[in-house]
Amino acid sequence: MGSACRAPHRLPTCSGQGCARLCWRSVMCWAAQPSRRRSCQVSPRSPCPPGQPRWQTSPTTPHPPGFKFSRASYLLSLLRPQIYADLELQVLAPTLCWAAGISHHASRGTLLPGCPCSGDIPVLQRHGLRVFPRDPYSFTPLLEDRSPPRSLLLGHDMAQTQQQIAQFSQKDAQAYPEYEAFMGRMVLALDPLLDAPPVDTAALGKGSMLQQLRNLQTLKPLLQAGLALGRQLPHYYEVLTAPISKILDQWFESEPLKATLATDAVIGAMASPHTPGSGYVLLHHVMGELEGRRGAWGYVAGGMGALSQAIAHAATARGAHIFAEKAVCHVLLGRDGEAQGVALQDGTEVRSKLVLSNASPQITFLELIPQEQLPKDFVQRIRQVDTCSPVTKINVAVDRLPSFLAAPNAHNGQPLPHHQCSIHLNCEGTQLLHQAFTEATHGHPSSRPMIELCIPSALDPGLAPPGCHVVSLFTQYTPSVLAGGRSWDEQARNAYADTVFDCIEDYAPGFKASVIGRDILTPPDLERIFGLPGGNIFHGGMSLDQLYFARPAPSYSGYRSPIPGLYLCGSGAHPGGGVMGAAGRNAAQVAIKDFRHL
Repeated sequence: MGSACRAPHRLPTCSGQGCARLCWRSVMCWAAQPSRRRSCQVSPRSPCPPGQPRWQTSPTTPHPPGFKFSRASYLLSLLRPQIYADLELQVLAPTLCWAAGISHHASRGTLLPGCPCSGDIPVLQRHGLRVFPRDPYSFTPLLEDRSPPRSLLLGHDMAQTQQQIAQFSQKDAQAYPEYEAFMGRMVLALDPLLDAPPVDTAALGKGSMLQQLRNLQTLKPLLQAGLALGRQLPHYYEVLTAPISKILDQWFESEPLKATLATDAVIGAMASPHTPGSGYVLLHHVMGELEGRRGAWGYVAGGMGALSQAIAHAATARGAHIFAEKAVCHVLLGRDGEAQGVALQDGTEVRSKLVLSNASPQITFLELIPQEQLPKDFVQRIRQVDTCSPVTKINVAVDRLPSFLAAPNAHNGQPLPHHQCSIHLNCEGTQLLHQAFTEATHGHPSSRPMIELCIPSALDPGLAPPGCHVVSLFTQYTPSVLAGGRSWDEQARNAYADTVFDCIEDYAPGFKASVIGRDILTPPDLERIFGLPGGNIFHGGMSLDQLYFARPAPSYSGYRSPIPGLYLCGSGAHPGGGVMGAAGRNAAQVAIKDFRHL
């Protein structure tokens, strides 16, 4: 491709005899086999590890000082427990304190820089990671002709949650524990599938008898899942394939509860609760855990960038080299078409036997690799990946807490329990969500969009000046291209944000007057800034036809690519998106296995 680079990309790169890649999930490649680490170089996309809190506003609004927030991802839960465990393996013997005078002891809610010799503190906490768990975790205020309007507050206390549900239906309150147990069993059954490559069906009948026996071992996670589901398998199959609205109708009768639960099935997806297969996306979002509690979510202290920083510090402490703003132009290929490193924008060539890319499949294979080096059917498959995104993220600085009609603020202005929740607006019923989706499919931003409103400063006051707060608005549905082929110019961007703010004002009068600044990220903005194809937060839809065997393409779901030595380790690979790290960890294990034979 030569030294000229027309469209460089920040592809994480590796050098020496091994490799790794870095973003918030990146050190998972590096951490997967701590006893076999190699020299590695990592090239993040931005000057600081992705996710670093920083304020950027629309050109039409002033820069509000003192605010910081997670510009894209904003909650933590899905990061795999195995990753925490792998990272612990890096400290097997006491070492000298890396900074004199740092306390080895800290209570929950305080910064934990620690030192590598304090073995009683988890590695990421030693490097500054703190998480504020949320309980309660979900709040759905309603618009209705009564004073005050009702609301639905869900938390980990089952008795209190049932009491909340009983406002709408005694039957639903009684059914809810059984529903939670049913979904919990399914999550436990499918959980092992996240931490292993998909079964390579093409390899099952190939090679020597010994090799075939070894290949059969890859069936173990799939068989475990089937055995765990047992006689309930047909019911669980229905959850995976049916519209989530159908599943919820079988369990519940109250619309506010069904709509609240349905948000997890459509969030980030250009799908309606009535779309077949939407049940899996719900499961994907409840597969996480926090502090040992299944399904729990929390705010990372200081913003999601603190997770990136903790991982980065853990990596550099063990010899990784991280270089910011090292844009990658293309992957270097040898005479036989194998990956030999990457070429950077500044002309530097970084040589490596292995290259792992957490860029999207589209960038990795359609922009960083010469097309003639790839099978035509593979290229066609990558081009056909559905990357349609409904998401517009709006980050807002406000000078006071939103006060909801259904739950007015305290007189002292301090946060109440519901302020720490994911606050679901326009969720009085699943039909509202479907209507919002339908408008977007015709090229029109939803007139009454689905809004997930989070206020991380309710638990982490350091994110904003005293008395002020940061508000994260995860909204949908917004098409990537507007009706008539119109693009998202500044007028369209602000018109949609105004619609969102008008909706919030209906639930929390005074919200619009409290706004100091806002940052609007439409699907094209998410693609341009973060490299998300089509603005899709998962690097591609999480529909059943783009999961497991088929992610990113059939016969290439095991992280290896048609280019020997090049591996895909981001959200476009199994098991998909979210702050999970599973793809990075799994890809690292595959790459290390291959490395032994180089």
